[in-house]
Amino acid sequence: MTTATYTVQGMTCGHCVSSVKEEVGEVAGVSGVEVDLATGLLTVTSDDPVDAAKIVSVVEAAGYQVVDPS
Repeated sequence: MTTATYTVQGMTCGHCVSSVKEEVGEVAGVSGVEVDLATGLLTVTSDDPVDAAKIVSVVEAAGYQVVDPS
């Protein structure tokens, strides 16, 4: 199992969290998504590593920004 953490800016409410979780959850290979509104942390779990660019792309498409993707 692989875990990657990202910091997302621009989320202000529970709807924002739901949008990010839904979009990231649809990325191929992603098995779990956790989002903490207070800290902006997005944690993505998968069986194999998922390309960070794909995660950044879907977060941006949802209207938010990933800061310092790792």
